[in-house]
Amino acid sequence: MSDKFILALHGGAFQKPQDYTEHTAFLETLLKSAWRNLKGGQAALDAVIEAVVGMEDSGLYIAGKGAGPNSEGDYELDASLMDGENAKAGAIAAVRGVKNPVLAARAVMEKTPHVLLAGTGAERFIDECGIERLKDPQAYFTPSHTESQVPKASGSHGTVGALALDRDGNLAAATSTGGLVGKKAGRVGDSPIIGAATWADRDLAISTTGFGEYFMRAVAAYDVRALCAYKGQTLESATATVLDGIKDAGGWGGLIAINKQGDIRLDYRCAGMHRGFVREDGATYARSLPDA
Repeated sequence: MSDKFILALHGGAFQKPQDYTEHTAFLETLLKSAWRNLKGGQAALDAVIEAVVGMEDSGLYIAGKGAGPNSEGDYELDASLMDGENAKAGAIAAVRGVKNPVLAARAVMEKTPHVLLAGTGAERFIDECGIERLKDPQAYFTPSHTESQVPKASGSHGTVGALALDRDGNLAAATSTGGLVGKKAGRVGDSPIIGAATWADRDLAISTTGFGEYFMRAVAAYDVRALCAYKGQTLESATATVLDGIKDAGGWGGLIAINKQGDIRLDYRCAGMHRGFVREDGATYARSLPDA
């Protein structure tokens, strides 16, 4: 068992800066908790799920409790995760009334031969697994943005994600979202798509956030992996290449990435991104706006 471990997380990219003091302080709290758990030998997969559940429950980000309504006033949530140790993955898409979508994604990975379940079939599966459903979704969700505050759906996004490298050298990634606020009913973005928003193998882990259609078309998370594995780019160069391409195509957003060597990237092409990390030394970094 190594002394080296990392947890990195994001609470979404955004285009309209405001006072994000509460968001950043909450990331600090999660990072300190993750440090204690990873130091104690927690597995990477458990660490990323715990961090994402915390962000889903907080109501601060557009995921879980903080999800915004779609164009019909309903709440459809997506999530995915991947275990780098064995390349297993699970995801759910367009599910309603689920408190913690990332737990449903884990159930898909561990209890079915599938990777992605969607819609009403996914909701039935969630009930079969005994995962918590909401009795009154409309009363539960407390979105930090409403469509009246965000005239264009592409302007508001708060997907959350977490990556971990544990003391056994294993990597994992998880991503969860309520999607673009005001999105067309039935729209599914990149967050539940393995290779687009989420990737983890034995070498690196990635979670993305932003205008999902651009990340889907770029197969962004896997493209970072491919640039590192097949072209020999550094993690810094690969993440910049992918995000610059998305920006050039008209998109926006960011990503977090870590590799087994302990390199960390928290990069974005927009006004800012809720982001942070902690290493084995216990020093935390958490920001929302660009560094001064």
